[in-house]
Amino acid sequence: MVPPRLVAIDLDGTLLRSDQTVSDRSKAAIATARSAGIEVVVATARSPRSTQALAAEAGIGGPAICANGAIVYDLDGERVMTHMPLRAATAHRLVLGLRERFPGIVFGWEYELRFGSEPAYEAQRNQDWWPRPEGSYEPCDPLEWTLPMTKLLARLQSADLEQLLVVATELAGPDASTTLAGNAFVELAAPGIGKEVALERLATDLALGAPKVVAFGDHRTDAGMIAWAGHGVAVANAHPAALAAADEVTASNDDDGVAIVLERLFAQRR
Repeated sequence: MVPPRLVAIDLDGTLLRSDQTVSDRSKAAIATARSAGIEVVVATARSPRSTQALAAEAGIGGPAICANGAIVYDLDGERVMTHMPLRAATAHRLVLGLRERFPGIVFGWEYELRFGSEPAYEAQRNQDWWPRPEGSYEPCDPLEWTLPMTKLLARLQSADLEQLLVVATELAGPDASTTLAGNAFVELAAPGIGKEVALERLATDLALGAPKVVAFGDHRTDAGMIAWAGHGVAVANAHPAALAAADEVTASNDDDGVAIVLERLFAQRR
């Protein structure tokens, strides 16, 4: 393969181990890549709010692709660089449509660094998730939220998420994009949002084409990025969509799959 100049790495299920930590081996591999002048970026479904500390732990700065590409965030300057949110009217239409199709469905949403949700969403929330930062959480019904949404999160505990995704995609039509980034909810965002779109823009800004890019991921939301990159890598624990898009399958997130590939690419030895 062509020696890469840009590396994009998903966090959850890819770089992060199951205990939400970054291994010393992964940190060392990332440091070696960066010291070689390689641009290493985070590409995550997370908001900037929870990406900042994890990226710092991994030793990654600069621009970060957040919210599946709806936001590009400057980790060093702690500012939103670009933001392409979902229109409030579209979000309200989707909420109404999904409530009609799936009684009991609950919603959360993000807007830049803010998070909102209806009380029923919080009642289903896994308390092991990251805590709500003080002052950033706003509880209300999504139909009362008048600002755009970086993304809308649709959660239904008893549902097959793949089927929920199919219905959400049908309801969205051309007005919104849909994806799965994990096993908790379907994510809806503005049309045209995708990690691959944001990654291509970053690469263009660096005067790089896809052949100079390596991308790592594990879920549906990573499949487009993995397919677009000159060398797309899925971890062994990845969703079938990510595995199908990959040029290479590495070890799992718990077995330092990202580090193994970076070590090979940049001739690092443990």
